This record gives sequence, C-alpha cells and structure tokens, in this order.
Amino acid sequence: MNAIELLDIINMGETSKVQFKVNLFSPDQLAAEMVAMSNSLGGMILIGVKDKTGEITGLDYDKLQEYNNQIGNIATNKVIPNIYVTSEVVSVDNKGSKKVLIIHIREGINKPYKDNNLSVWVKQGSDKRRVTDNLEMLRLFQSSGNLSADEMEVYGSSIKDIDKDKFEQYFKKEFQQTIKEKNLDFEKALKIKKAIRKDQLTLAGLLFFGKEPQHYRQAFCIKAVSFWGNSIGGNEYKDSRDIVGTIPDMFYEGIRFFNVNLKHTQQDQNFNSPGILEISKIALEELLQNALLHRDYFKNSPIRLMIFDNRIEIISPGKLPNNLTVEEIKYGNPVIRNNQLVAYAVHILPYKGLGSGIKRAIESQPDIEFINDIDGEQFIVKIPRPDNDISG
Repeated sequence: MNAIELLDIINMGETSKVQFKVNLFSPDQLAAEMVAMSNSLGGMILIGVKDKTGEITGLDYDKLQEYNNQIGNIATNKVIPNIYVTSEVVSVDNKGSKKVLIIHIREGINKPYKDNNLSVWVKQGSDKRRVTDNLEMLRLFQSSGNLSADEMEVYGSSIKDIDKDKFEQYFKKEFQQTIKEKNLDFEKALKIKKAIRKDQLTLAGLLFFGKEPQHYRQAFCIKAVSFWGNSIGGNEYKDSRDIVGTIPDMFYEGIRFFNVNLKHTQQDQNFNSPGILEISKIALEELLQNALLHRDYFKNSPIRLMIFDNRIEIISPGKLPNNLTVEEIKYGNPVIRNNQLVAYAVHILPYKGLGSGIKRAIESQPDIEFINDIDGEQFIVKIPRPDNDISG
C-alpha cells in the first residue's frame, strides 16, 4: 500500500473493516478486535492514527519494532484458535517521520474465534459486539463448514412425524428399488439417508418428509404477497398467503402463486395459443428452489415472495456463504450450505445442482438483479416486470 492509498482509507473513517489505534496500549483490546474481524469479513487495523479524528500521529522506529513483535504474540497467544496476520509500514510524509503500522487480518476459516476470556466478538459497523445468542454462534460454526443446520436433530420430533409414503417414494426414485427390496427396514432406511438421527428427525428429514414441518419450525415457510402498487408499505394487497408444508410442497405452491398473480401474454404467438407467463418460468423455478435449498436455516425467518406492479422480489434469510460473491454465483461457482437438502432435491425437485441454476435463470431472464445484503443478512433477488397494462 502506498501513502495515497492509505490516506484515502483514513479519509473514509472507521468502518467494519478499518479500525484506527493511536498505540498498542491494551493487548487484550487488540485481541478482541482481531477476533471480531476474523469472525466477520476481515479487515485492517491502523496503528498511529487517532480513532476519533483520523489524525495521523505516526510511530517512531522503536515503537514499530516493539508493536510488530507484540502483534505476532497477540495473534498466537490471545486469539483462540490462533490466527495469522501480516503487517506493513507506510510513511505518509516526505520526511518519513510519520509512519503508520497496518495490521491485515483475514476473515477466518475456523470460526468462531475467541479471546483469552473465551468471549466471541463480531463487527457491527465500526464497533464490535459480543456474541451471546446461540443461533448466531451456530451460524459462525456453519460459515466455517463445521456445522450444517440441515443435519441437526429437531428436538421433540420422532419417526412418527415422518410421512412414510413421501419417504418411500423418494427412496424408490433414488435407488430404483423399494426399501423392502433393498432388505432394509423403514427406520434403518431413514437413518441411512440421514432423515433421522438419535431417534429424532434431522431438519432435512423434517423439511422433505415431515407430516407437518411447521409444527416444529413455524418460521420455515414462505410469506407470499401480491401488492397493489410498488411499495411494501402499502396497506392493500391483491393476494396474500402463508405457504407451508415440505420443501417440495412449498416449491410447487410458490410457483402456483406466481402463475395466479402474474400476467400471461401472447408474446408473438397466435391468438388462440395459451398465454406465456410474463416472467420466465425457468427463472422463477430456479430462483425459488435456490431460496428453499440454500437459505440460512439458522435464521428463524421465512422466505418472502413479493409481487409489485413493477417487479418481483424473492428474499431469502442469510447472506451468501463462505465469502461467495454475486459475480461468482453468476458464473456457476457453487458453495452448498445445506448438503442434505440438496441431496434430496436432486431426486424430488426439478433441481440440477452443480451451481448451474443461477446460470439457467439468467440465460432465460437476463434482467435479474441479485443483492447480497451483508448487513441485513439476507439475499435478495429482483426481477422487473414487463412494461404492460397491469391495471386489468
């Protein structure tokens, strides 16, 4: 980094990825900052800059050497598990009298990180906060690939909550043989396919084969609304429904909601031909499957389908996992958050997997907008509706 780049960063002020420190007066505070950045999106700590004003005070040679030694010790001994940091020194004046020590911290791959007091910190804006919520802690484990929500047991559930017909149909479709023909009993087959564990349903088992999934996970549904106008703040709507059931149930009912509430047009066909949905059905199917299979099931929130006069929005709980970006998903880079759900979907839904769904959606509907809302921890898909007469 050169001096101009550093000055630009300082002029922007402190953010969730940039922190200012005048000196290294408290190793414990620095460790907590390292933990917060490692548990969030990474960042940099600038030492030799006032945090309130951004004034550059600089460090002399002796301080630079002392702090560099301390930084390595803090990252190794005061952060659990330890992290690896890099540092550099940038001079911001011609005389070289004002030097700033920059500590670079990557987003961690072994979350959650803790300080010596076993406190877990994350960034919140330019500040940090301690994590105390169990679900948020689980999401940190999940983001490192150390925990999968769909394979966890659903407390209080049992084999009695399984819809036997649905599971048997799935099993036969995958193996081309019945459970009996494979010389298995029903419970053994459920365990082999990870639908139950320790005599309780897994979340994946509940969401694909449960009799009443929302009895145990009420928020894991779809809230679908067709509004008058273009504002979510409107008090009137054309259609509103809570879509519940298994993931396949919700998928087909969600597509039905689109079919009922979107227009069908001739699109250069002859007059007697059946109308074609104004938005690509391929895109809607791929995007709705993506929402149901790849949402964050550690967040106790529903998926939202919203139809406005000028657009459609599909909002999924949870940002993209593992540093995945919008540009990367457009080119078919898959990072699967819920492996077992995807494994079931391949045999039950019109799901191709392999990261190709978003590509197919874009090919059939090029004007899709994807928003990875990191602060709101949600993934938003927007599709503009054609400019047609929507009053009738």
